[in-house]
Amino acid sequence: MPDANNPPTEPYWRVKTLEEMTDQEWEALCDGCARCCLNKLEDWDTGAIVWTDVACALLDGDSCRCRDYPNRAQTVPDCIQLTPAEVRTLTWLPPTCAYRLVRDGEDLYWWHPLVSGDPETVHAAGVSVRGRTVSEAGMEVEDYENHVVDWPMRVPQRARRKPPRAPGAER
Repeated sequence: MPDANNPPTEPYWRVKTLEEMTDQEWEALCDGCARCCLNKLEDWDTGAIVWTDVACALLDGDSCRCRDYPNRAQTVPDCIQLTPAEVRTLTWLPPTCAYRLVRDGEDLYWWHPLVSGDPETVHAAGVSVRGRTVSEAGMEVEDYENHVVDWPMRVPQRARRKPPRAPGAER
């Protein structure tokens, strides 16, 4: 059991379950990619999910953060708020999603802000939705079919690579 005199040597996401995380740890686990803020279409007959590049009206496309995070459920009633229980049942979480990775016993990617120490690495690695979306504001749901994409369920090539070493770093 870790204590103040003997802090854990492993990061919390490697030693805690999703259910054991504090609210602060849970929120920090979000990498800020905003892929979960994209609208998805479900085939009612098969249950198959397809992704669109249509983003929630509350998504700030530059920061990839919600414009009204504390009140998002009131403003967008179909917003799915991720909880440990939800994460354990959702099949559409992107393969890069930290909640999915921890759920599945995997480690975070090098570009995750908790690993890199920099919230911009998720964008530099090509994982975020920055510059790749259109807003749902004013769009008819019937038009979402014209915006189907498959990239949210793929890991970008540059996200798989190890980051370049800093100049002067040990080799």
